[in-house]
Amino acid sequence: MNIKTFRAKTMQQALDLVRTELGPEATVLHTRELNSGLVGRLLKGRQYEIAASTEVRVPTRLPQTSVYESVSSVPPPHPVETDYRSKYRDDFRQQNDGLEELHSLAERLQYGTRVASPSQVPDSLFHIYTDMIESDIEESVARELLEQLSDMPAATSGSKAALQAQLARLLQAELRVTGPIQLTPGQCRVVALVGPTGVGKTTTIAKLAANYRLRENKRVGLITVDTYRIAAVEQLRTYADIIDLPMEVVSTPREMREAIARMRDLDLILMDTAGRSPRDEVKIQELKSMLAESQPDEVHLVLSSVAGAKSLATTAERFGTVGTTALVVTKLDEATCFGNLMSITGTGGLPVSYLTDGQNVPDDICVASKETLANRILGFSALPQPAASSPLYSHA
Repeated sequence: MNIKTFRAKTMQQALDLVRTELGPEATVLHTRELNSGLVGRLLKGRQYEIAASTEVRVPTRLPQTSVYESVSSVPPPHPVETDYRSKYRDDFRQQNDGLEELHSLAERLQYGTRVASPSQVPDSLFHIYTDMIESDIEESVARELLEQLSDMPAATSGSKAALQAQLARLLQAELRVTGPIQLTPGQCRVVALVGPTGVGKTTTIAKLAANYRLRENKRVGLITVDTYRIAAVEQLRTYADIIDLPMEVVSTPREMREAIARMRDLDLILMDTAGRSPRDEVKIQELKSMLAESQPDEVHLVLSSVAGAKSLATTAERFGTVGTTALVVTKLDEATCFGNLMSITGTGGLPVSYLTDGQNVPDDICVASKETLANRILGFSALPQPAASSPLYSHA
């Protein structure tokens, strides 16, 4: 059985190699990114691998033809026997045990990407898919978006810019945002920030406190439960002294109740919590008990955009047990691509409240908008910087 592997620095270059060597009838069975870890990327750079064949046929999920065939004149694929899975599985076992794993991967993909020649497929549509893959958007998600895009008039007649704009609108429809923390005159709002260690909770609280105190002229108080991390209390106290805010340090549920009671005349109480490993169920339960005493109006989960998609999804799920209501995405300035955010911001995920992209207080934070999130995930533009005089309520 003729199955070949191609490697290149970009997904598009790898697919071009498939086109050149195997022709327009080739079927892509498997794609993956090599050197996906940070160390591998630094030492060897990005590299993509594609396994393709002119003999294996994997059926499409689309009603009649593949995505590319729906927007071009490529003839429909040859009929495939209904028992193709058992047939090819037996063939694979007979020829090479290692091919069984490859076929399993092809089954999970559910359908193959037909590689058509440049004359048959608009370059703009072909490149849209590879751009999404290079942005770390999961292959299944990229294909679903491409299916929706292929049904629109712009798929055959639009430029790449028009396709990108339409794709951004499709993605925006899947995203949820909350807007900023809304304060009501005469009422105290309690907002807690939770999350793993090292994601920027304390710095984010300082940015929020400075914006609401200095730019919105609100009465703000700080409470920290982070008595575990070295110098964590001193870091927040330094911010409190500079901004001239009251601050309480608590370590027990009783102290939490008393601190909340003393600050009830303020407009906003921001609570900093200790970083917890999502795998430490005991610490997660401790956090849940402490939050129960403060009865926060909002619980924002703070996650770093540098983390992998699987890690983000797992962390969001574990912290969901403490009653998270919104999501803050930090360290956008440190990430190279943002497709991983689809695992937590897509349909069914938490709505996003704020985005941060630096250490500067009170700057480097903005209210999340669907447009900014979609452009970030698709890699179309960088996060705009709010002007120093603009309120935090302004969407970036």
